[in-house]
Amino acid sequence: MNMKLSQYKYNLPSDLIAKFPAEKRDESRLMVLHRKDQTIEHRIFKDIIEYVDDKDVMVFNNTKVFPARLYGNKEKTGAEIEVFLLRELNKEQRLWDVLVDPARKIRIGNKLYFGENDALVAEVIDNTTSRGRTLRFLYDGDYEDFKRTLYSLGETPLPKFIKREVLPEDRERYQTIFAKHEGAVAAPTAGLHFSRELLKRLEIKGVEFAEITLHVGLGNFRTVDVEDLTKHKMDSERYIITEEAVKIINAAKERRSNIVAVGTTVVRALESSVTTTGMLKPADGWTNKFIFPPYDFKIPTMMVTNFHLPLSTLLMQVSAFAGYDFLFKAYKIAVKEKYRFGTYGDAMLII
Repeated sequence: MNMKLSQYKYNLPSDLIAKFPAEKRDESRLMVLHRKDQTIEHRIFKDIIEYVDDKDVMVFNNTKVFPARLYGNKEKTGAEIEVFLLRELNKEQRLWDVLVDPARKIRIGNKLYFGENDALVAEVIDNTTSRGRTLRFLYDGDYEDFKRTLYSLGETPLPKFIKREVLPEDRERYQTIFAKHEGAVAAPTAGLHFSRELLKRLEIKGVEFAEITLHVGLGNFRTVDVEDLTKHKMDSERYIITEEAVKIINAAKERRSNIVAVGTTVVRALESSVTTTGMLKPADGWTNKFIFPPYDFKIPTMMVTNFHLPLSTLLMQVSAFAGYDFLFKAYKIAVKEKYRFGTYGDAMLII
């Protein structure tokens, strides 16, 4: 049976979308879903330690968010524009794939100015899609100087549904504590709940950690505009699974320990690189895998995730893992119990 987009609609009061993170990373609320007996518990995030054992493996996404949102002006008219950096295409030529808003006013050849005294100038050299553009930044200094200038002008790319000004502290809070490899334009939000103290306690308990990298793109927030989900195409995202991660995860699989995927991005990366025998293999490439019910998961046995917005591909993936009916029962309770939704919201553990 094909799942339909309309099945992912639910009523989310706007005041439940978290505007700020919990005061302490590991003290957001945690809803625990037991798939086996269909029961639900209400805990605090740091209680997650009670649900894992010695030799279980937690898999984290160590991507790092860069300050991807820039505000500038168009030449001649001075019209204000917002440029969202998606990815660097060519280091030497300073070429970047970007989204421009408002897109309709920007033409090939236009120059865009950013920062005081026009610290950065860019030229539009290509219209890749209706919303996307390729920009060439015109900068004489060396690459490190250019990158520093670009990032000093950029803003932390909080999702648009967080309706408030971006604050200096967002630069640190919209980043996991294990962020290492730069390349994401959105944070892998399930990872935001982990504190250094909690990681230490998990380590003492004997839990093992594996890290993968998936550079989260804007595709996560792109709206699905087809009713039949089999016809939806995900944006491709770069991902890397090292030999070391493969070794840790496959050993856990062989001894039947739990493999806890921290976030939808980890699930997507793991499920994108599976051998015919259901084991994990190393990868360095791109994935546009779209997971929705029914789906047979090969690698993760448990999952940590946030509460996702209606009609989102993230909600669809989680419903495949938890079971559609059980997840929607949990979401109904979450709304009633005033859990916080979205990027800075509360967490869910599915076991």
